[in-house]
Amino acid sequence: MKTQTVYFLLLPDTLLIDLAGPADAFLFANRRLGKTHFVLHYISPTSSINSSIGLSLSNLSALPEHIESDALVMIPGTLCDQFDADTPSTLETIRWLKETINSQRIACVCAGALLAAHAGLLRNKSATTHHSHCLDLAKIDSSIRVEDNRIFVEDGQILTSAGVTAGIDLSLHLIAQLCSPQIAMEVARAMVIYLRRSGNDVQLSPWLQHRNHLHPTVHRIQDLISKNPAHPWNLEELAAHACTSTRHLTRLFKLHTNTSILDYLTGLRLSLADQFLRQTNWSIERIAEAAGFGSSRQFRRLWQATYNISPSHYQN
Repeated sequence: MKTQTVYFLLLPDTLLIDLAGPADAFLFANRRLGKTHFVLHYISPTSSINSSIGLSLSNLSALPEHIESDALVMIPGTLCDQFDADTPSTLETIRWLKETINSQRIACVCAGALLAAHAGLLRNKSATTHHSHCLDLAKIDSSIRVEDNRIFVEDGQILTSAGVTAGIDLSLHLIAQLCSPQIAMEVARAMVIYLRRSGNDVQLSPWLQHRNHLHPTVHRIQDLISKNPAHPWNLEELAAHACTSTRHLTRLFKLHTNTSILDYLTGLRLSLADQFLRQTNWSIERIAEAAGFGSSRQFRRLWQATYNISPSHYQN
């Protein structure tokens, strides 16, 4: 897994949770991976800033002349009722964004989208920001398709979020893409995030669904299944890991997750198959086997019933 460089672009009065939430998520991912995958840099037009809570952040690196083409640039928001684009530090940052950003992935948290918009990075893009700034975003650039009721929006290399805690949702989404959904799930659990929201806050990732409970045995079984959904799990094997009877495990699982073990496992296998359909040119038979389905016929039936489209048409 290739190392991912992440630059946090900081202005005076940076909203601390916009910075600390995503940064900690990336560092938690490093701990779960057992190595430094995300390398974080904190850059700013000034060597020190005051954060939104009055805490001073110092020893910040200067805005670099060049950054890696595959770098991720995170732009946290600032504590402001009206975003001022005419301060010296903001003008310097806008100039830097215009001159430096090319193919890099940009992730804006809260009012960070306003800074990106002033730099022209959101032109003709779909984007969102904190609800109090949606009108401001539209005024900066009328070509931006502002989606005012979204947790986060991804349009090509540009990602924008509603900010504050939504910045953590955005970082988990990035971790799922850059590492795996399994690592994102483990980070969410480690950070005690009650509910991981998706971009449109309608469909929850099956890797995070049904985890809003505190029962350790059920979590242990879910972790076991999630690590290898393609394994031919059966109740007897799972009950042995849970040190309980099959009947008691079935009752516990249903009580605390509001779904059955079979439906939970099927959801993960369908999600795994979805990755194979989008990222490989494998045959449906090979995908069905790799995702843990008993046959391609079973896979086709379950996929069609869930998504109302055949896996072959979806793949095409």
